[in-house]
Amino acid sequence: MNLSKYNFFCVTSFGSTMKRSLRRTLVRSVSLCSRILNHGGTGSRKFTVLLCVSVFLWFNLSAQQATWIWYPGDYEIWLSNNMQNRRTDRGAFFPVFWKIDSHYPLMDFHRDYVLSQPEDVTVYAEGKYNVKLDGRLLEGTPQTVTVPAGKHRINIKVFNQAAVPAIYVAGKTIVTDSSWLVTFEDKEWIDETGKTSDVSATKWLNAGSWTFTSPIHPPSQFRLPVKAQSAVSVTKNGSSTLVDFGKETFGFVRLHGLQGKGKVTVYYGESKEEAQSQEGAIALDRLQINSASKTDSVMPLSKAFRYVNIETEPAVRLDSVSMLYEYADLKDRGSFRCSDDEINRIYDVSKYTLHLNTREFFIDGIKRDRWVWSGDAYQSYLMNYYLFFDSPTVERTMAALRGKDPVTGHINTIMDYTFYWFLGIYDYYLYTGDKTFIRQFYPRMQSMMDYVLGRRNKDGLLEGLPGDWIFIDWANGLSKKGEVSFEQMLFARSLETMALCADIVSDADSKHAYTKLAAGLKQKLFSLYWNPEKHALVHSRVNGKQTDNVTRYANMFGIFFNYFSEQQKQEVRQHVLLNDAVQKITTPYMRFYELEALCAMGGQDYVLQQMKDYWGGMLKLGATSFWEEYNPAKKGAEHYAMYGREFGKSLCHAWGASPIYLLGKYYLGVRPTSPGYATYTVEPKLGGLKWMQGTVPTPAGNIELSCSEKEIKVKGAAGLGTLVVHSKRLPVCKEGNVERKGNNLYEVKLQPGKSYTIAYAAN
Repeated sequence: MNLSKYNFFCVTSFGSTMKRSLRRTLVRSVSLCSRILNHGGTGSRKFTVLLCVSVFLWFNLSAQQATWIWYPGDYEIWLSNNMQNRRTDRGAFFPVFWKIDSHYPLMDFHRDYVLSQPEDVTVYAEGKYNVKLDGRLLEGTPQTVTVPAGKHRINIKVFNQAAVPAIYVAGKTIVTDSSWLVTFEDKEWIDETGKTSDVSATKWLNAGSWTFTSPIHPPSQFRLPVKAQSAVSVTKNGSSTLVDFGKETFGFVRLHGLQGKGKVTVYYGESKEEAQSQEGAIALDRLQINSASKTDSVMPLSKAFRYVNIETEPAVRLDSVSMLYEYADLKDRGSFRCSDDEINRIYDVSKYTLHLNTREFFIDGIKRDRWVWSGDAYQSYLMNYYLFFDSPTVERTMAALRGKDPVTGHINTIMDYTFYWFLGIYDYYLYTGDKTFIRQFYPRMQSMMDYVLGRRNKDGLLEGLPGDWIFIDWANGLSKKGEVSFEQMLFARSLETMALCADIVSDADSKHAYTKLAAGLKQKLFSLYWNPEKHALVHSRVNGKQTDNVTRYANMFGIFFNYFSEQQKQEVRQHVLLNDAVQKITTPYMRFYELEALCAMGGQDYVLQQMKDYWGGMLKLGATSFWEEYNPAKKGAEHYAMYGREFGKSLCHAWGASPIYLLGKYYLGVRPTSPGYATYTVEPKLGGLKWMQGTVPTPAGNIELSCSEKEIKVKGAAGLGTLVVHSKRLPVCKEGNVERKGNNLYEVKLQPGKSYTIAYAAN
C-alpha cells in the first residue's frame, strides 16, 4: 500500500494552514520592523531583510486561493457510492439495497471577470475538457490561458464518466471557487446561420467545493488520513495470534515479517469472542503467502475491530501485527466536564464513538453496515453541533442521502428516514444560519415532498405502501400496520420545514401551501390520535379506528416539537414516559429522544441517573464505544447477538453517542433561538451535579460556561444571548442587569464576546 495517498486530507488542508502561518509571520515581521524604526538607524540591514520578507509574504497573501469545483451534490453522491460499497460480509461484497444515483458526466463551468490588466491562468481538469473565452473555442486543450484586460467570460466544459467532472483554475485573481456557475445541460446550440441559441432557460447553480486546494491532488484521489498504531497485547497459541488493540478502532491491519508458503486468515472482532469465532466473525481477510524473504502486507480494506485473530498454516511465519488507524481529521470544539466521574467517562466515550462513525460522511456503525442511514445521520448532525460544528460533513451527508430525481422510493427505503432528512435541513438552518444549501437543493426538497404527498390515503394520512419500510425502532412486537401516529408527527414537521425553505427562496405560494398542510395535519394528529382516557396519542389507527396501544414514540417527539399544550405534556410525562407499563426502549437510538423529551420538561435529575444506568451499564460491561442496542437483562455473549447472528450487533454505533447533545443542550443549556446563533439562550441546569463546565461551538466562536451551585460564569460568542438563571434568591451580576421573570427565574442579556459572573443560589 502506498501510504502517502492516505495523507491526502492533510495535503488538501495545507493551503489554508500555510496562509495562517504566513499571516502570523507577516504580523511578527511588521511588528519587529516597527520596533527597529522606533529605535533609530541601528539594525538597518536587519530591517531591510525583514521588510523584504514582509513584502514577499504580503504578495503571497494577496493571491486568492483556488479550489477544485464541481456540480453541487455530484461529488458527494460519487464519494458516498464508493464508500458505502466497500462493505463486505465474510469477504463477500455487500452493497446497499436502495437506488443509488450517479454524477452528471458532462459539465459546463463559467464565470465573468473584469481585469485591470492581462492575466495568465493555469487550467487543471478531471476529464476531457475544452476552454472558451468570450464564446470563442480555444485551440486544443490549453493548460495556460492568457485573459486580456477588460470584461471576459471563461467557459470550461468537462466530460468524465468514471469520476466527477471537476476543474481547478489558478491565476492571480481568476480562481475557481463557489462563485463559479455550473450546469449539466447548457442548452446551447447553433442554427443554420451560425447564430448561438438563447440559453436563458439554462439553470445555473453555484459550484460545489470542499478543501481540495492542491492542483496536483484532484478530488477523485481523496482518502482519509491514517496513522500507525501498535497493539497493547499479543497472545500466541499454536497457529493462532490474538492481537488486542485495547479499544474499539477502525483502520487497516498490517502484518509484518510474513514469510513462507501457505494461507493466512485474519478474523476481526469487536469482542474477543467474535475474533476467535472462525464461523461467526462478520469481517475477515484471507491471504495466500509465497515468499522466501520477509515481507509486510497491509489489508486492502479498512475494518472495525478491537481484537484481531490471525490463523497461519504451519509453513508461514509472522513477526508482528500493527494497524493504520483511519480517521476524519475533525477537531473538538465542544467540551464538557463535571463533578461526576462516571458522566465524564460517558461523555468521553460518546466523543470517541462519534469520531469513529464520522468519516467522509456520518455513517451508522463502523463494523457491519458502514452506510449512510438518514435516521442515524440525523442524530449525528445534532451531536456534531455540540462537538465539531462541522457544516461540510452535514452538507455532504444530506446531499448523498437525497440523491437525484426522479424519486422512486423513500430515503433508505424507510418512510421515517425521509422525514429525518427534512428535519436535518430544519436544524441545519437553525444552527448554522446558512441558506446556500437550501437555495441549491430546494428543487430536490420539493420533488421529495411531492413524492410523499402523492402517497397519502383518502384521509390525507400516510401508511405503509408496497416498497415502504416503516422502521421507527428495533422493538419486539411493535406494530407497523395502519396509519402510525409517529409517521404523521414527522410528516407535519417536514411540512413545516418545507414552508421555512420556501420562504428562504421566496416561493410565497408554496410557503402558503405547505403551512396550510402542516396545520391541517397537526389538527388531525390530535383529533384522530389523542385519547383523553389514556392521556396520550395512541400508536396507530387501523381501518379508521384508534388502536388501544400507546407507545412512547409520537408522544415524546410531540414534547420537544412543542406540539402539546402544557397540560398534555404533563399527562404524557406521567402516563407514558414515566410509566413502566408502556413498552420500554432498548436502543440508544430512541433513548436519545426519550431523554430529550424529559430534559425539555426539566427532568435533568432523572435523566442524569438514566444516563448513568444505561450508558454506564455498557461501560461496566467493558464497552470502549457505545452500542447499537443495550438490554440490561441480557447476559455475557448475549449482548453481541442481533439480526439472528451470534455477533450481528454493532458495538460502535453513532446513535449511541447522544450524551454529547443532551449534556450540551440541556445541562450546559445552550441552544440557538434564531438561525446561526444570531440570538441564543444559555439555561444551565446541574441536574444533580455539583458543578459543570464546558464549551458549545457556534458559527462564530464558542460559548464558554462554568456553573456550580453558587456561581455561573459565561462568555458569549457572536450574537445576542440570554442567560436564564434558576435561583432561590435574586442573582448578582456586576457585568449586566438581572431581570426578574417570576417563579425563581431571572435573565441576564449577554453581549458578544463579553464575560459575566453571576452569584446565585441553585434551586
